[in-house]
Amino acid sequence: MHYSEVFITIGAEPWREVVDFYTQLFLVTPQPLAENRYAEFQLGSLRLGIFKPSADHTEEFRGNSGSLSFCVEVENLEEAIAQVITAQGTVSPEIVEASHGRECYAYDPLKNRIILHETRT
Repeated sequence: MHYSEVFITIGAEPWREVVDFYTQLFLVTPQPLAENRYAEFQLGSLRLGIFKPSADHTEEFRGNSGSLSFCVEVENLEEAIAQVITAQGTVSPEIVEASHGRECYAYDPLKNRIILHETRT
């Protein structure tokens, strides 16, 4: 079987709050954008789609992030943390120092986990 591409989507309610968060976090306007329905962000090789679940499927998209995380490589961890806070997200207070660099957990309005990772230079 051949797959042409794989990308990430988030089923979001409230939709606008989540789209605004990622717009502020990535400082990119989503394209395409279908108001109150679908927004897509292109970030290098990653496509992130945010859709509003239909009314009869809203409940299956509620809950915590479980084992899934987005890992976002950043040049400056402190600036990335500030950007998450500006975008109305939350950040865990612990910064982990690992052999591969520094990282911490951040969360979007739906509590999806975002690992902010600054590579050691």
